[in-house]
Amino acid sequence: MKKLLLATAATALMAGAAQASEVKIGIILGFTGPLESITPHMGAGAEMAMKEVTDSGMLLDGMTVTPVRADSTCIDAAAATAAAERLVTADGVKGIMGADCSGVTGAILQNVAVPNGIVMISPSATSPGLSHANNEDNGLFFRTAPSDARQGVVMTEILMEEGITEVAVSYVNNDYGKGLADSFQAAFEAAGGKVTISAAHEDQKADYSAEVGALAAAGGQRLVVAGYVDGGGSGIVRAALDSGAFDSFHFPDGMVGAKLEENFGSEIDGSTGQFPGTDSPGAANFQDLVGDSFDATSAFAPESYDAAALIMLAMQAAGSVEPGDYAAKVMEVANAPGEQIFPGELAKALEILKNGGDIDYVGATAVELIGPGESAGNYRQITFTDGKITTVKYR
Repeated sequence: MKKLLLATAATALMAGAAQASEVKIGIILGFTGPLESITPHMGAGAEMAMKEVTDSGMLLDGMTVTPVRADSTCIDAAAATAAAERLVTADGVKGIMGADCSGVTGAILQNVAVPNGIVMISPSATSPGLSHANNEDNGLFFRTAPSDARQGVVMTEILMEEGITEVAVSYVNNDYGKGLADSFQAAFEAAGGKVTISAAHEDQKADYSAEVGALAAAGGQRLVVAGYVDGGGSGIVRAALDSGAFDSFHFPDGMVGAKLEENFGSEIDGSTGQFPGTDSPGAANFQDLVGDSFDATSAFAPESYDAAALIMLAMQAAGSVEPGDYAAKVMEVANAPGEQIFPGELAKALEILKNGGDIDYVGATAVELIGPGESAGNYRQITFTDGKITTVKYR
């Protein structure tokens, strides 16, 4: 009997050790919905960082990192909240890489992350409203994508340099679309431009002829479409092209992806746009690291790698996987002072932190977290040439 008890105790200890050697991190993105052609590359970016850390054997003396995916849908706040609750309660994640779209990100933050004390780092939620979330999030929310307050200014600069001074705006009727449309209009008008109309569209409608009719009546040299490439944004573009209302467009981040090329090709040649991106050394490192495993240039894929990396590096800096311990370390590992860290160098970073040193995580997107824990912001300016997305420059 004594041997049995000893064996049972030993088994329990081994089980505890096995459990302690793993940490789960949630990846919640719109794997279905209006960004479903972009999110697979985002998820792959985050998982690549987690595998890099696991393979290094350096996280808290050999801890493995297990990614757990969940579907935010991008647009259904209730479904996203339920998915996030499962990540926390059923799967036991210690951090969340995500969410993606601003509305569902806010819902998860308010309803799941804050009540449960879970760190969230979004790679793509860009609503200016989320800048104020830090006042109420107990220091748990960060993002590696810049606010649309910055994107509105960049859009204005691009259009003005193109000689475009009058535009119509169609935006998806949610936190992302409204926030971006408002910040753009303010910046554009301050620069002397004219917004002839700024009108919302509902996502995933079958017919956008009425919306395009109103946009056409207002007129403009170019139609700004602040929507989703796998949703109503592409519907607006198709209706505008088919009716002859517009043949030149400007595309913010939610519209930029391979699906845009697939949907419209040379029909939208000469159109412009931008999405977060940088030509920093880290961006090249990231592309080399990815190879042909997924599209390293896809919107928000580099930001996803960086978001996951920051969670794990903060854990190492804190010596703990508990969010209450490592949340305060996110800003520290993201910014100077310290040795600069690029994609593929997570093992080096973990070792420096283990030895009590400092790091400045530059990552794939020239990470610099400011103010309320968000990216200072760099953008890749694009144009359509021969049906393909072509990089003009970086801002």
